[in-house]
Amino acid sequence: MTIQDSGFMMEDGVSCLPCTPEEQKKIVIDLRNESERNLKEGNLYFVISSRWFRKWERYVGIDADANLIGNQSSDSRHMNVASSMVAEMPGAIDNSDIVQNGSDCNCKENEIQLRRNLMEGQDYVLVPQRVWEKLHEWYKGGPALPRKMILQGVYHRTFDVEVYPLRLKLIDSRDESQSAIWLSRKSSLSELFQRVCALRGIEQNKARIWDYFNKRKHTQLSASNRSLEESNLQMDQDILLEEVDGHHSSRFGTDSTGNELALVSMEPSRSSFTIAGGPTLSNGHSSGYKSNQYPGSSLSSGLKDTDDGFGAYNTVRKGEKRGLAGLQNLGNTCFMNSALQCLVHTPPLVEYFLKDYSDEINTENPLGMHGELALAFGELLRKLWSSGQTAIAPRVFKGKLARFAPQFSGYNQHDSQELLAFLLDGLHEDLNRVKKKPYIELKDADGRPDEEVAAESWKNHKARNDSVIVDVCQGQYKSTLVCPVCNKISITFDPFMYLSLPLPSTITRTMTVTVFYGDGSGLPMPYTVSVLKNGFCKDLLLALRTACCLKTDENLLLAEVYENKIYRYLEMPLEPLASIKDDEHIVAFRIRKKGMEKTKLVIFHRWQEKSTTVYLKSGKELFGTPLVTYLGEDQPSGADIVTAVSNVLSPFKRMHSSAKAHIGKGSDFLSDGLDELCSSSDAQSIENAEFEGALSTDLSLRLLLTDDRVMNFKAFKKDTLFEPGKILSVVMDWTDKEQGLYDASYLKDIPEVHKAGFAAKKTRQEAISLSSCLDAFLVEEPLGPDDMWYCPRCKEHRQAVKKLDLWMLPEIIVFHLKRFTYGRYLKNKIDTFVNFPIHNLDLSKYVKNKDGQSYVYELYAISNHYGGLGGGHYTAYAKLIDENRWYHFDDSHVSPVNESDIKTSAAYLLFYKRVNESKMEIGESSYSHSTS
Repeated sequence: MTIQDSGFMMEDGVSCLPCTPEEQKKIVIDLRNESERNLKEGNLYFVISSRWFRKWERYVGIDADANLIGNQSSDSRHMNVASSMVAEMPGAIDNSDIVQNGSDCNCKENEIQLRRNLMEGQDYVLVPQRVWEKLHEWYKGGPALPRKMILQGVYHRTFDVEVYPLRLKLIDSRDESQSAIWLSRKSSLSELFQRVCALRGIEQNKARIWDYFNKRKHTQLSASNRSLEESNLQMDQDILLEEVDGHHSSRFGTDSTGNELALVSMEPSRSSFTIAGGPTLSNGHSSGYKSNQYPGSSLSSGLKDTDDGFGAYNTVRKGEKRGLAGLQNLGNTCFMNSALQCLVHTPPLVEYFLKDYSDEINTENPLGMHGELALAFGELLRKLWSSGQTAIAPRVFKGKLARFAPQFSGYNQHDSQELLAFLLDGLHEDLNRVKKKPYIELKDADGRPDEEVAAESWKNHKARNDSVIVDVCQGQYKSTLVCPVCNKISITFDPFMYLSLPLPSTITRTMTVTVFYGDGSGLPMPYTVSVLKNGFCKDLLLALRTACCLKTDENLLLAEVYENKIYRYLEMPLEPLASIKDDEHIVAFRIRKKGMEKTKLVIFHRWQEKSTTVYLKSGKELFGTPLVTYLGEDQPSGADIVTAVSNVLSPFKRMHSSAKAHIGKGSDFLSDGLDELCSSSDAQSIENAEFEGALSTDLSLRLLLTDDRVMNFKAFKKDTLFEPGKILSVVMDWTDKEQGLYDASYLKDIPEVHKAGFAAKKTRQEAISLSSCLDAFLVEEPLGPDDMWYCPRCKEHRQAVKKLDLWMLPEIIVFHLKRFTYGRYLKNKIDTFVNFPIHNLDLSKYVKNKDGQSYVYELYAISNHYGGLGGGHYTAYAKLIDENRWYHFDDSHVSPVNESDIKTSAAYLLFYKRVNESKMEIGESSYSHSTS
């Protein structure tokens, strides 16, 4: 197949490919599906620039929103069949925009590295090896960027492509030279030794390699099967090579006088572990509590690892403040540092983890991490509260996180709220006082008082979940679901750990609909209305009724226009608005109620003049928006159709031509000689005969009967009678005469449902309040189409209407402001400033349980996110309660900040503590259940 010239020549000099675009598309889809069926560790994937891959997708006819890497759309109307005929061939594969070396192709393949902080989908895509081989066979180019699939996690095993392998800086103590080594973080220390010795030309039995993080000797690494990730080696960190043969003496690891520095062993005693080994708050002396290790656990592994700090616990010097230690960034770990600083400055958690909590560690909970996460967090918290203002490198904690939550492994940026959710849940399960969870059969509310059902639900929850996290961080809300079909009401009371609050602009969407008059009494007008994202067509109709001042005797008929035809009518009141995409064109026709039982007439438009482009196989091209009206007569005739079309078009008349208008009054026919339905193959004969015999007037409406696809045509006379109640479709041919009489611009270029960018820019700087976000969270709204509820009465999944109410609030309440919205390729952040109170946040009016408690809160920490999604940065503000002063925690850097400066549009997570409840004993709950 010969392809259009795109400036790209194959090796044989011919601008052609062995496969058509359609064949390429099928081959790639088949290979991709085969790869997904055979996932295994070690499979090769290749990184390809999204910029090039999108060009290829367009060339083979894949819609941008229905690509191979995402989920392919089944909506055939958005797959432009002709796209492969007009799209340019993409040319050679070009990855120059995603590699650090850019267009420099002279460097060796193993020296080519990806630019940092790239985002999958936005900057690059991953394709299986066989897909890459095919694409490279067809298009050549490159460079090739192979990456291996690895298996991650301990309890929840997941496959992941390691896009960014671990980069280590090797320092050779013999000549102080430096070189870089790239290895998978799943590689063993033995592989590291082999690579280092081969690179530096040293025998392995003479090599000694140190973990040289922060230019300081930590652990001597030994060749073993232990992985680099398990050894807590971080991206871009140093490792030190020494030769052990008696001739070379390393100057690394010495003090200023040249004396060897003492090295602290990284491995703790295997017989016991220290649970509260930090200094006391009074005199700085350690008073560690030792306990025998739990049988069958591995709690001691790495827990005394001093690479979190600079040697065991640093003694706080007299007068030095506690709680002001920063956290080193280990490579895009600012999200983790921000969430951790907020948690380690949560007063009840500080009090808890600085005490002895060994009796509460649950090593048997299958939902937990055998206590390892709680111990790692507690160890880190104590170091942060005992190191003065020395920054801590949380390498051990990050290693535990990677083991138990592989979604946070590697060196990509992540979401601080997602990490917080995992930590709170993981800490709860590791510290759950319930060792064996009882089976509890849930009961329906069945009309019982809310107080009774809520207390029963909380009691059941505490019977299975009882920890310090439940005590201080968990509340309870009431959830009410109503079936939209049978009105079945379901009421449940559920626990929550934090509240994810939508910004008001995120639960609604603006929709633009062009309203036409079905009787021709006015010009079409676009109306933009605001509706709930998860709403229904009935909500859109209600908003439009108000916007266009619909009369009481009128109804609106919604329809989608696609390729100048009516693609579908939106007549079901419970049709989800989610089925209407932003780039679609929606119209509404104002129709009088009394006429809607009559015969519906749809009027299509096409150009009369000849065209080289073949449309409808007749040499004529559809244009504009079809019009819909109703014929009032019980048995409509051809003359009624002419009158109806004339009436509907009347608003479009140009003022200077109004005196010339008359519609063939002297003729009893519109077309002559065509009594039978003509197929599209007879279009040329229609061309010659369809208007033969029409009066020579200034304007004669040129109308033909057609079908809803505008593929077949038939002439009719004025006295032709039609069966009532049917849908009739006609096509009107426009010539220069019609153009002179009517302004067709009203039919063209109707606006999309939503044009991205305009609304966002308009409201970007508008401020909203925390209370308005809470109101949006508690508003009654339909469930999303992907979150259907199974109605026990209907025995079907329904898009129920949901209402949330707060029932019981915890001592610590965290508000998550949902600033991020995600599409398949479009990821957006809402930078709107949210005005939140620092003092006296009174939530009493939101609490439905009138138990007499005070629900006044005070802010004590904030997790901030600055910038966009790809290159954003997280920081934290935290208040030292005893000092009553705020500090800014920006990774390693800690500085005081004025209270008046902590309210910014970067606020993402807000941490509040209940006022006057600070002395509430741990374990106390609103229902006073025992915690034996």
